[in-house]
Amino acid sequence: MSGYDIIGDIHGNGAKLTALLKSLDYHLDAGGSHRHPEGRTAVFAGDLIDRGEEHREVLDTVKAMVDAGSALIVMGNHEFNAVCYATAHPDLEGLHLREHNQKNEEQHESFLRAFPDDERVEWIEWFKGLPLWLDLDGVRVVHACWHQESIDLLANVLGGNTLRNLGQWVEASDKDTKIGQAIEIILKNPEIEVTVYGLPKFFTGKTLRSEARVRWWAPEVNSIADLIDMPEGTKQENGEPYPSILDTPFRGDETSFAYLGAEPVVYGHHWRSWGPKEHLDWTPKTACVDFSAGKDGPLVAYRWSGESIIDPANYVHAFAP
Repeated sequence: MSGYDIIGDIHGNGAKLTALLKSLDYHLDAGGSHRHPEGRTAVFAGDLIDRGEEHREVLDTVKAMVDAGSALIVMGNHEFNAVCYATAHPDLEGLHLREHNQKNEEQHESFLRAFPDDERVEWIEWFKGLPLWLDLDGVRVVHACWHQESIDLLANVLGGNTLRNLGQWVEASDKDTKIGQAIEIILKNPEIEVTVYGLPKFFTGKTLRSEARVRWWAPEVNSIADLIDMPEGTKQENGEPYPSILDTPFRGDETSFAYLGAEPVVYGHHWRSWGPKEHLDWTPKTACVDFSAGKDGPLVAYRWSGESIIDPANYVHAFAP
């Protein structure tokens, strides 16, 4: 076994990708794709696009590696959103699977302007075929959350780990369907309503929310603080710092989505701050590789070489040169 180098959310940052591949000792081969001299395989955890301004470099590099067999990839929520944004709804004239509103257009703007229409269509077609998760020999990779129940449902309904036709994409884009709900969990993370615990709404960026992400990576949930992922510095609706949730009673009938599998899971999506913190960014069985490369953070990989327990020493990171 040569091992896998599992790379977090790139978000259009080509310079950081080039720097990380160099740090991981990948080199261009005669065919123009990056390859590791010891046969290691890169695995991209999704969210190649949006935010950054180097989409062509990122997508050309990643696809060349995937095509050459030196890399694997899973779909991120931004690739999923891009397909839905570009796909006309077959039953609702003039509408798309993802609404063309101001919020979605702003989120998607950098990808939309990166390519002419015909070339962007080709990338959308490639995104459609990306697997939703990878269950490799000894390690698992998913964009946001490994939830076995959702993965089993999707595998059964889809007949595998990819969305195969327009009808499945229509269902996947609808949060009221079982497929849509499972997609939300594995690509965007499960959430719970905080107001049922008497907690206030909160802002993420400019968006006021009442649902917080679940810490599915926590193997034990003994309090609401174990269950809810509320980042430091979060503000409530009145602009005040979010109140302490340490002493908030845990109702006990909320699922924690806790990962209890034997194989380690590596995932992205969560916009962490460098460096890796135990219990938050990594546990004995889980490792997050998204450390905000789409903002000011580094692009990060976890180098897996057969271990059954996550070792934080195996993190590798790179900023743009």
